[in-house]
Amino acid sequence: MDAVSLNDYDLDKLNDKDKADLRQFLNNENQKARVQSTVHSLTDMCWKKCVTGAIKQGKLDTTEDGCIVSCVDRFLDVSNLTMKHLQNLRQG
Repeated sequence: MDAVSLNDYDLDKLNDKDKADLRQFLNNENQKARVQSTVHSLTDMCWKKCVTGAIKQGKLDTTEDGCIVSCVDRFLDVSNLTMKHLQNLRQG
């Protein structure tokens, strides 16, 4: 079965509410994709930085575990600061 794209439909036939609902849905889906991409990047970055050896007994050692927690915390702090800065720039 072929994938369906928005080009397959006549969007002009939608009423204003349906167009707004579709735009909101697409914005939400794009936001989900960005969050998933960020989580993937964060996981990859922190894993490469913190997990340096073989995992023994199915869990990280104390140093690796602490490193990953710190890595994630720093990443989230920087992300939050960046978002606040961008919001301040928008508000002028």
